Formats: sequence, structure tokens, C-alpha cells
Amino acid sequence: MSSLLYGAHVQANGIRQHYLRYGGSGEPLVILPGITSPAVTWGFVGEVLSQHFDVYILDVRGRGLSSSGPDLAYDTTACADDVIAFAECLGLERFHLMGHSMGARFALRANTRGLAARLGSVLLIDPPVSGPGRRAYPSQLPWYVDSIRLAQRGMSGEDMKAFCPTWSDEQLQLRAQWLHTCYEPAIIRAFNDFHSVDIHPDFVTLRARTLLMTAGRGDVINADDIAEIRVMKPSIEVVTLADAGHMIPWDNLGGFIAAVGDFLGVAIRIQQQDPQS
Repeated sequence: MSSLLYGAHVQANGIRQHYLRYGGSGEPLVILPGITSPAVTWGFVGEVLSQHFDVYILDVRGRGLSSSGPDLAYDTTACADDVIAFAECLGLERFHLMGHSMGARFALRANTRGLAARLGSVLLIDPPVSGPGRRAYPSQLPWYVDSIRLAQRGMSGEDMKAFCPTWSDEQLQLRAQWLHTCYEPAIIRAFNDFHSVDIHPDFVTLRARTLLMTAGRGDVINADDIAEIRVMKPSIEVVTLADAGHMIPWDNLGGFIAAVGDFLGVAIRIQQQDPQS
């Protein structure tokens, strides 16, 4: 049986923010997905983590069912301020904050802009450390734009295999169903910010206990990057999953959940879903 309680909207930071809530008991855990991942695509993670946490998965503006369109800003700071306003609106006084990829950059920036006092811990899942004067983010913009345009016309899970060849049929189908909700200018701005916004100074401001999880088969963060981050945040805890690419939960859900559980001090098991439930 699913632990999904509901999906809902709040008006926060001047926009409609949509989120999914799983579990409903335990300490709150807010999840910020990556550049083209609506909240629903992280549902399989919410189902597992809800065994111990009150999980909120946010649709970042320009994605999923949150506000979108040409009148909004999609820069790093605007999206970080959304997270602060979301927490205030829901009355989350103390919570864990997890961000994957782009979402991890937003988590870092939100910490610098007033969220630090509310954070019990921060979990940064393979954040892009590209920026001015640094090596480029390894993915190419057409990979995102081309797939979004195909999804807008209508595509199947089988079509999506050309972009995500290692994913399961269920994962492919879900991405094919929801990718059209990713507003292309929002994706382009986020991708450009990977190269024009230096997120490194934000590591220095972290006061909460922090986990950095990296992908052993990815090239978003390498050993030199980890060493640099350790200088800025000496207490940071680092876990590298050798058998996962950048989309860590998709590649190795068991390893991802185990690492999150170890960091947060709980033993989380992956429950087999009853296909009839």
C-alpha cells in the first residue's frame, strides 16, 4: 500500500507551489528534485523514506504542477527563496533538507538566505560544482531540450529509452508522462546557472550536519572537488556509491537508501510493493 497522503498546493514566495506528502509521521524531510524531475518522479524515494520521516517532495517552479510560464524568474536565488517560503508556509520549524543535483544547489543557496536556523541536517546528492572558471557540467543542454520537446508532442516509455537507456520500464513511463511539464526556459536558465553561478562559497556557510553523496560512475563531482569542499566544510560527511551514475536513486536505490539511513541514524528497508495494491 502506498504511503502517499496527498498532493497539495500552497501560495508561497508569490507563486503556486505544489508538493507531495508521504508518511506523515517522524521528523520532516523536504526533497528538492533535479533539473527535469517533477516531484512525482521521486515518489519511489518518498515511499521508502516515509517509513521514518514525514516526507515532502517539492515541484520546483517551472516543473510539475507548480507555477510556470514566461512571467517568472528561474534563477538559483529565486528558486532557493521558494524553499524558504515553502517551509514558512507549512510551519516547518525544524527539518532535514535533501537536494539532488540542481536541487542540491538550491538547498545550499537557501541555507545562505535564512533557512539555516531551521535545518536539522542537509543532504546534498551529487550537486553540480561547475561554475565560472571551472570545468563544464558534463551533460549537454540538447539532451534536456530535445527530450522535453518530444514529450510535449507525446512520447512513450519506449521512446524515452533513447535518453535513459538503463532505467526500468516503470521509470521510463513516468518520465515520459511528466517531462512535458518542464518549462523549457526554466530548464535553460538552470543549466546556464550551473556554469555562471559559483555555489562553492555557499558551502562555507553550512552549519547543519551535512552529507555529500557522490556518484562513482558519474563525473559531476571528482576527488579534487571533494577535497576542495572538505576545506570549506571540514565536518562534511562524504559517501560515494561506486556503482551509481548521477541519477543515484534510479541506479542504486538500495545503496542510496542505506547511505541516507546511516546518515540520519535510522535503519530503512526497501519494501517490496504488492502489484495489486
